[in-house]
Amino acid sequence: MITTNSWYRTASRAPLLSLCALALVGACRSAGVPAGASAAASRASVDSATSFIRVNQIGYLPAGRKVAVVCSLAPATIGSFEVVDGAGKRVFGPEKAKKDRSFGPCVETFRLDFSALTSEGEYHIAANGLTSRTFRIAADAYAGAADTLLYYMRQQRSGYNPVFRDSVHTHDGIIVDDSVRGGEYIPATGGWADASDYLQYVTTSATATFQMMMAYRDNPGAFSDEFAANGLPGANGIPDVLDEARHGLEWLTLLFPGDGNVYNQVADDRDHQFWDLPTTDSVDYGWGRGGARPVYPCTGRPQGLFKYKNRSDGLASTAGKYTSAFALGAQLLKDRDPEFARLIADRARQAYDIGRAHPGVCQTAPGTAPYFYEEDNWTDDMELGAAELFSLTGDTTYVRQAMEYASREPVTPWMGADTARHYQWFPWHNAGHYEIWRNGNESAKRVMADYYRRGIERVAARADNGFRIGIPFIWCSNNLMTSFATQAHLYRVMTGDDRYLEYETAALDWLFGVNPWGVSMVVGLPAGGVTAQDPHSVVADKLGVDKLTGGLLDGPVYRSIFQNLKGISLHDADEYARFNTGFIVYHDDIGDYSTNEPIMDGTANLTYILAAMGGGGGEGRRQKAGSGNGR
Repeated sequence: MITTNSWYRTASRAPLLSLCALALVGACRSAGVPAGASAAASRASVDSATSFIRVNQIGYLPAGRKVAVVCSLAPATIGSFEVVDGAGKRVFGPEKAKKDRSFGPCVETFRLDFSALTSEGEYHIAANGLTSRTFRIAADAYAGAADTLLYYMRQQRSGYNPVFRDSVHTHDGIIVDDSVRGGEYIPATGGWADASDYLQYVTTSATATFQMMMAYRDNPGAFSDEFAANGLPGANGIPDVLDEARHGLEWLTLLFPGDGNVYNQVADDRDHQFWDLPTTDSVDYGWGRGGARPVYPCTGRPQGLFKYKNRSDGLASTAGKYTSAFALGAQLLKDRDPEFARLIADRARQAYDIGRAHPGVCQTAPGTAPYFYEEDNWTDDMELGAAELFSLTGDTTYVRQAMEYASREPVTPWMGADTARHYQWFPWHNAGHYEIWRNGNESAKRVMADYYRRGIERVAARADNGFRIGIPFIWCSNNLMTSFATQAHLYRVMTGDDRYLEYETAALDWLFGVNPWGVSMVVGLPAGGVTAQDPHSVVADKLGVDKLTGGLLDGPVYRSIFQNLKGISLHDADEYARFNTGFIVYHDDIGDYSTNEPIMDGTANLTYILAAMGGGGGEGRRQKAGSGNGR
């Protein structure tokens, strides 16, 4: 995650023309243009249009809920709507448009429910002279979507990076903030860059590794084998998602070498001094330009080499994350690579014992700016670790301990809250509850399902708006949106109770275009869709936005957050200015790291729900971004 925009203080960059101004097809004139309007008339009308139909750009499943939302920037009347096929034939409706409550810039909203339409095909919605983008209803609407996210994950690799066909950050790293081992070299090359900067955190990387493995374990048919272990094209007999998770596991074994030391971070925000590609990263951390980077241990005390300090007070949050990733990896790899599986199974037990002995949080270390991942919870990490150790070993001691940890945080605290500090409650949903449920007795299953229900209800209680959205729009809101959809989905799996399906579907729809801006929050997904063209990324800036295909953006934030973060300034005219008049904002602008930066952990987080939606029909192929990707 970029934490200050110092790159831009010296970066020389020609302004990018607004794609809206160039009148390319897509977002700017897709949702609010009168049916049958000419191209010239469409360009004129989009400037004056005040009502827009927002649809899920990936599409809808035949048996699933199907809702579009009209966002009106001024008072409007939408009486009814109809769904029309490619031949212009009405296939559904007229149906009443249901007026709902305002949200952000949408002073009025209308929900257009066409769930009863189950026939596969390509359609658009017509309502009061408005037309929506074309969308699909298809059983394979999400086919390949989860695999598409892996394109971004491979692009984020440290060590050998297949996008550059070169190795990056090969000198990592030098131990810092350690009175005994400070200044020593420890091999730490590998893993993933956290976002558009090149910092690396166990906090997010271990979680990402676990989430990808969980997605594969529960939905193996959603993933394909089209890439080798090094990320280059070519099948190797292993699903690509396991190759990516293995890349994460191997890095984690370096940062937890089995000698009693626990490391949590590589590099710090000195990273942001230059606008460099990873292959030419020229930051000098004290050991020469482009040389070694610092490796931070977990110390159980506040950390930060400069003015700012975190609030670390233990090791369990990081130790628990190591435990769960290693334990699930050992289960999934025991037949493919028994030796490596035995190694990480042993590391899982060691990490768990360290967490038991050192309760508390190991937060990431700030540098020259006050931003860091302010994780304040740790019992959820130890719960998940214990649950996975029980699954790995069958030792009932672990499940008893998992249940005790679960009782200490039944609901992830951001759920139902108005706000939270940056990454204060992480991971964003407690996978431990589901893992206990998978292997628990009937009593444990009921308790875990009830914990999930309580969190879902708190979010749903805040979703009294036309988009049915109830999360707080803190920094990285798309992570919260993804986790809410995932928890609601898991709750349905656990109970068969579909009373929250409307909110689950709304969260997923939001990510793919049913939001005030009409933007898919995943770069290049779907192909030809309305997705970010100017994300906060040097890779996109220098090599093209297609290199970031599959990356989940941070997402909209409260206006107050955008206005108060350091170093943010828009580089171009805001093509979404009309939609940034409410309490939340989103900018497709390279200068806005708060809303338009792709994030590694969020992308991995999204693999689960997309794999679940993709089911066994994926064939796994990337929903390739083409020239129509954008506005």
